[in-house]
Order: sequence, then structure tokens, then C-alpha cells
Amino acid sequence: MSKASSHAIRGMLHILSPIMDILYPPRCAGCQRSGSILCSSCLAQIEPLPMPICPRCGLPTTQAALCRECLHVQPAISALRAAGEYKEPLRACIRALKFDGNTRLAEPLGLLLAQAYRRYGIVADALLPVPLHQERYAQRGYNHAALLAEACARHLHLSCYEHLLVRHRATLSQVGLGPGERRQNVQGAFACSPVLARGALYGKTLVVIDDVCTSGATLEACAAPLFAAGARVVWGLALARPMP
Repeated sequence: MSKASSHAIRGMLHILSPIMDILYPPRCAGCQRSGSILCSSCLAQIEPLPMPICPRCGLPTTQAALCRECLHVQPAISALRAAGEYKEPLRACIRALKFDGNTRLAEPLGLLLAQAYRRYGIVADALLPVPLHQERYAQRGYNHAALLAEACARHLHLSCYEHLLVRHRATLSQVGLGPGERRQNVQGAFACSPVLARGALYGKTLVVIDDVCTSGATLEACAAPLFAAGARVVWGLALARPMP
């Protein structure tokens, strides 16, 4: 499926969704209760990461200072942040969006990202999603990170550059890989689109959006070509993060 066709289908589904809700009432992705795609009860259970956090990697720490890891090895990205912990019901919502085709979840989950953006005091020029390789995109028919970034950008009134980054090399799933293996798996896998990036990123502050950040390897790999294209600051903002 082409990206243009995917956009057209998403637009049609958005128009038809109120009718579909009447014919087939939605079920909450978190608790499976009928009535909404993400109920208020499950939404209330999705809490921000406990403070304080490390200013760079964004993981909870004992004091508002660099954690031991970041004192020794600085992440190859300006800073990492996450909206919440990778646990239920947020985990079920991410899986429903990513693997079950429940693309309407991008709207409430994108709002969570926008709230995290404001809570952490991020100020950026634009958002962009972690891209899918064209083979994976053809299989799935959409990029879940792009849907999240688009929804987040709407709430923040920011630009979203879906096609600025490209994944020009297919990579293995990061699941089950150690930190070093994760970095090696995605190293050099991303590049800036030459048409969109030529001089346009110089001095800019950008936020790369993803669903889950574990080691930060994917977001760091995305940041590398953005810095090379002249970006001044690159944040990584994920919907969820597993706690160590």
C-alpha cells in the first residue's frame, strides 16, 4: 500500500468513525469495556514517570542531577523523555495501535505526548516520527509513530515532518536485544531526506517521536543525521519507557 493511499484511507475512516461507533461501539484498549477507545478509568491509570529524573536520559534518579550512566557515557541525543511507564494499561494501548490496527488510539495517546511535552518544558520548532522501513510500512499500511507525532503536533500547534527522516536500511526488531546489540542494529539505519533537509534544519530544535524507548538506541540513531544536517537540539520523546 502506498503512503498516499494510506493517508486517503485514514481520512475516510476519520469521517466514517462516528457512524461506525453507532453500529459497532468501540471497546477500551485498556480494559475492553464498551463505550470508548480509551476510557477515563484507564486514562487515569497512566501516570507520568516519577520525579526527579536525569536531565539527559530521562530516567528516574535520586536527585535532579545526571545519573551515573550519563556521567560516564553521554547519550548521542540532547535529551530523552517519556510520557509514562511501559505497563498496563498503556502497554495494551500501544500494542493495539501498533499491531491490531486500532489507529484511532493515536489521538488520545498523542494528547498524552503533548502533555508530556509541556510538562517537561520542551520548546521545539517541529516534531518528526521515527520512520518505518518501506517493507514494514507495506506490511502494516501505516506508521504508528507518524500517527502519534501528527496527533501530538495538532495539540501543540507545531509542524510535523513525517518524511524528513527515512529508514534506508531494514533492521531487526529491538525486542530481546541487549543495549549494545540495539545500538549496533540501528546504527546508520536512518538518513535525512535530501530534498527536505537541505539547509532547512540549521539551528533548529527538533523532537523525534516514538512509541516506546528502552535503551534510547533508536532515537539516538535518528538524531545522528539530524545533527549532521545542522539541527542544534534534538529531543527524543516516547510514549512509554520500561523502568530499569
